[in-house]
Amino acid sequence: MVRVLAYRLKDRAGEGETDGYRLVTSLLDARRYPARQMAALYRERWEIESVFAEIKTHQRGARVVLSSKTPDGIHQQIWAHLLVHHALRELMLRTAATRGLDPDGVSFTETLRSARRSVTVTPGSFSP
Repeated sequence: MVRVLAYRLKDRAGEGETDGYRLVTSLLDARRYPARQMAALYRERWEIESVFAEIKTHQRGARVVLSSKTPDGIHQQIWAHLLVHHALRELMLRTAATRGLDPDGVSFTETLRSARRSVTVTPGSFSP
């Protein structure tokens, strides 16, 4: 048995609605798992997929793989990627705050490009 929730979300600008969605779940108890909450959580769930794409596709670079030959080296490289991502996200948060913007409106790829330019043009100016 499954439960099907049909809903619409407001677009990011809050001006209209997106196309309709259907969420299929095995969480059948509507009192314990309200439809509105389920729809909101599902939208949040996709934000982590965006973070994975930021790290794997944009930050790391296309076709670049972890190069270490040891498990400890791989762990070190993964932590390095996560720390750089955290530093970039912190930069995005600070940029948004100084401009009075929603942090979700600041582009990750533009922030990454800006950080890369600052590192190559003026080494040592970008500190995590």
